[in-house]
Amino acid sequence: MTTKDVIAAYFDAFNAGDVDAMLALLDTDVEHHVNEGGIRRGKIAFAEFCAHMNHCYRERLTDIVVFASEDGSRAAAEFTVNGTYLATDTGLPEARGQTYVLPAGSFFALANGKITRVTTYYNLKDWMRQVSA
Repeated sequence: MTTKDVIAAYFDAFNAGDVDAMLALLDTDVEHHVNEGGIRRGKIAFAEFCAHMNHCYRERLTDIVVFASEDGSRAAAEFTVNGTYLATDTGLPEARGQTYVLPAGSFFALANGKITRVTTYYNLKDWMRQVSA
């Protein structure tokens, strides 16, 4: 698989809600840099994050465009997050089934055909405005 294929498969798995397929694309020691949060290390921490997210949010990514470096060691993607806030997340507004649409982006590092780093960014202030309206 090319770098773009790996990233496309990652987003396909995300949209299918298939955490196991996402995990299969990750290096054992993956670093997950969360928007305005800490760094989670390893597949177990990534799986725990996904379980939490799936409990609190239902999201589908659209308008995905993937970019990759010539050597295949880095990639980026721009996309739109279409979501529903299902359950109140700690320190955030109360969930009442609010919907939101956000532009977002992710950056990746890869080695030996596996994702070694995932960094995702979106505008938290915009998300807060949308779910608080």
